Parts: sequence; structure tokens; C-alpha cells
Amino acid sequence: MTRRIVGPFNRVEGDLEVTLDIDAGQVVAAYVNSPLYRGFEQILQGKLPADALVLVPRICGICSVAQSAAAALALADAAGIAPPPNGRHAANLSLAAENLADHLTHFYLFFMSDFAREEYKSRRWYHGAVERFRATVGSAPNEMLPARARFMQSMGLLAGKWPHTLAVQPGGSTRPLQSSEIFRLHRILREFRGFLERTTFGAPLEEFAALASRAQLDAWQGQGQQSDLRRFLDMADDLGLWQLGRATDRYMSYGGYALEAGRLFAPGVWHDGRVQDLDVGGVAEDTTNSWYAATGRPQHPAEGGTLPVADKEGAYSWCKAPRLGGQVVETGALARQAVAGHPLVRDMLATGGGSVAARVVARLLEIALVLPEMEAWLDRIVPGEPWCITTQPADETAGVGLVEAARGSLGHWLTVRRGRIHNYQIIAPTTWNFSPRDAGGQPGALEQALAGLPASAAGQLPAAIHHVVRSFDPCMVCTVH
Repeated sequence: MTRRIVGPFNRVEGDLEVTLDIDAGQVVAAYVNSPLYRGFEQILQGKLPADALVLVPRICGICSVAQSAAAALALADAAGIAPPPNGRHAANLSLAAENLADHLTHFYLFFMSDFAREEYKSRRWYHGAVERFRATVGSAPNEMLPARARFMQSMGLLAGKWPHTLAVQPGGSTRPLQSSEIFRLHRILREFRGFLERTTFGAPLEEFAALASRAQLDAWQGQGQQSDLRRFLDMADDLGLWQLGRATDRYMSYGGYALEAGRLFAPGVWHDGRVQDLDVGGVAEDTTNSWYAATGRPQHPAEGGTLPVADKEGAYSWCKAPRLGGQVVETGALARQAVAGHPLVRDMLATGGGSVAARVVARLLEIALVLPEMEAWLDRIVPGEPWCITTQPADETAGVGLVEAARGSLGHWLTVRRGRIHNYQIIAPTTWNFSPRDAGGQPGALEQALAGLPASAAGQLPAAIHHVVRSFDPCMVCTVH
């Protein structure tokens, strides 16, 4: 057996290293390492509770609004308050804008560039992929980036700035919108929709969102104008990406975008063809193979700690190993839509399980689902009505903030003692997906997805490994925060 190390990966937020054990021409085991420790959970200890709203967005410049939203919800839970309708709509719009921009960035900048690799030179679509998607020079990124920049102007109106906004608060938003600004936001969304329908989908968003099965997706792929999504589906079929990168097939979602009653995307766990209720009390973090002090048993984040031990014997990652009821779960857009019950996603899972292609399709599907909702939320804002209520959490309290970031389920657990933060624990989406093995030797989701891939003991490793890793879209700085 041969051991090979892959990394550092480019086009990944933060540092990532993967160790592969290779035997008889395939990966028999994978070990995922988050090699950078940052210590935000320790920085927060002893601070005023409101300081979390300043500090946690700095965990990441890509998903800072998601971190802000989770912190705001944890503080709101600790204080026992809920924002007024305008504040709720503003929070949803801000998070949705960041999530949709993240989905688009992943597709065009992080994922599609791998199809321009030299190893695909014999493929019929190769020269088109090079012209369209090659990093820095492809026509697609150079069309997408101006469209994304115009779309992200919405964040200036909604949140004052991006990243690291302070407008997201426990009681709502400190950035009230005037009628003229709502009109500008409608125009921004309309222009973004135009780009998506012309270039990414080659069809109305509602048409793609209505697809209910893999068979309908295949039929849609062969119809209509050429588009970047259709290009991807053609390459995915040719390379067998529908059969690549299957992990645990157990999917978790905290539920996305709070509504007046319930959430746009419901919370839960999807496994064995059915939805189960989500028991957040069953979340626990295992540090057996992580460079943290041993706890003796997995700990719920409300009681957990983050004490680094850099020379811990047997450990191989700064990422903890979160488990739900002792089980590995996958999180992300695929998980979100499986739990929420979108028929296309459930059919993709039923016909081929979680795969590279299914993860990418689910993220683009979510763009088609959420942008029309953003248009509707804007229509429901009433200028002049309250946007934010103010309060302070008690000196002895606790709260939980659960949101769905682009990459999946993000949770913040806050404990306040004597008016100061006593403990603050965060489990990010990539912590779930890129976790190391737990005390029972159970590999994390990516470690499972890489096992069985073809690989040689010497020479260049296949692009399939990169496709699998990037289909999860890792954000390593959030992983170890």
C-alpha cells in the first residue's frame, strides 16, 4: 500500500490537505486534514455578548453574513426576542444574496475550471471547456464576475457593506430601506435574473425549478439554447460524475430562511428514503483524532470546549468530528433540498445517491428556487414600519443560532455568565463534511466519498479526486474558525 498526500488545494477557501492510502489502483482510505488553527472560539471568551456580532463575521470573508446571522439568532434566543417582519425579510434577503453569490462563485470559479485539465484533452468537449472555463482567461468567469458584482450591490443596500456587516442584529436590521432603495433592489434582482436565464440556465428559472426527476432533467438538457449548466451536464454524463463521490447518504438541514410560520426549506434529516425530525440535542463533537484536549466522550457544543493540543498523539486534523446521534451526516444544498422535499433532488438520490453531479445541480437548483423568493420578500417590505427592536441578554443565559449557509448547516452555541461570554462553540458546514474519524473509526463524509476512487501509486492523480473534493466546496477557515 502507498500513502500519498494531496495538497495544498488551490481554489479552496483556506488550507486543505488530504492523505490517501492507495492499493491495487484505488483509494482504500482517505484522511482529511484542516492544517490551520485560528482560535475564534477562544477569542470570544470573556467578551461582551454583543461583541460576537463584530468578531464572528471575520471568521470568513465569503460567508460572513451567514456567521452574522447565526450569531444574531443565538443572541436573540438568549434574549427571548424575535425581529419584526421587515427585519426578518431583510435578514433573509441578506443571507440569500450571499448564498446565491456563493453558489455562482463555486460553479464558475472553483469547480468548472477542473474540466480544462490536460488529462481531458481527448474528450470531445475539451476545447470548448478550455475556452469557456479555464481559470483567469475563460469567457464564462469574465462574464460572470461583472454580473456577480452588480448583484452584490444589493448587499450595500441591505446591509451597509459586505463582508463583515453590522446591520444584522438580534432584533432585526439596522439598515431600513426606503421606497427608492426597494426599487433599486428590484432592478438589481431583475438584471441578475437576466444573466442567469441567458447564460447559466438558458431557460426561465421557474422552468428549471419545476423539474421533478432525473428523466426530466435529461430531457431538459437536450432542449433549448446552449447554457453553462447544459455544458456541465454533458460533461458530467461523459465522465460518469453521477456515479462519483457518494458519501454517507444521510443528509441534515437546520432549515433555511425563517418565514412568518416555519421556514422556506424545512429542517430535518433525510435517510433511507424518508425525512426524520431533527434532534439538535443529538449533536456532539468528537475530538479523538483532532488536535484538541481529549474529553473522554463526544460533547454537545453547548458544553464543549476548544483547547488546542498541537502534539496530540494520533490526531491528524484541527477539525473536530461532529456527529448527529453518533452518525456522519452530509450537509449542503443537496441535503437542504432532500430534506425540503424537492422532487428532482429526491429522484437524483433515489437513482444514484449523493454524487458530484447531484451536488452541483442542487446548488444551481437552489439559485432558481431562491431568487424568485427574494423578489417576493422585497414586495412584502413596508417602508416606515419597524425594522429592529433592541434588548440585552440577561447576565446568566444561553442561546442557539442555527442557519443554512451556502455550504450547509451552521450552528452557534452561546453561554453567558455574569454578563460575559462564558463559552461560544461553532460547528460550520465544512466541519460536518470534512471531519476526521471519530472514536469508533467512522470516517467523515469527504473521507467516505474519496474511498474507492481510482488512483495510482505514482504519477499524476486523476482529476476525479479534485471533482469530489470541490463538489463539497470546502471553506476551511470556517471549519476550524
